[in-house]
Amino acid sequence: MEFTPLIKSFDDLTAIELYNILRLRNEVFIVEQNCVYLDTDNKDLKCHHLMLLNNNELAAYARLVPPGLSFNEMSIGRVVSNPKYRGTGAGRVLMNLAIEKCPQMFGEGTIKIGAQAYLLNFYTSLGFIAVGEPYDEDGIPHIDMIRNP
Repeated sequence: MEFTPLIKSFDDLTAIELYNILRLRNEVFIVEQNCVYLDTDNKDLKCHHLMLLNNNELAAYARLVPPGLSFNEMSIGRVVSNPKYRGTGAGRVLMNLAIEKCPQMFGEGTIKIGAQAYLLNFYTSLGFIAVGEPYDEDGIPHIDMIRNP
């Protein structure tokens, strides 16, 4: 499967791109995972948005978060795969791109994520190490993880 990456600042997103991002995040995080929370948390305004497209369809998405916004370190958040593209490798392609792009956007340094605990092995396979204890975030078990340069 052929994926095309696209990365944009919030101000450079088109209305259609923003709609597709928010729709996918809501479809998975709020509806599928049955988690009631405010997805639009004002952080999007200061982030870069990494989209993985297949024939102009949003296959996967992540936001690249500058240091000091979510954590002291730069971060990758709102990582989501379109259910239609699960099992295609889209999530791994997306995360490898996010890991590559973060230092380009924010400078060299540690990347910290708040990972859903069930994805611990996936993130470990990408070089992240669990730090601290698991915690509940909006009813879903999470664990903080770091990846050093």
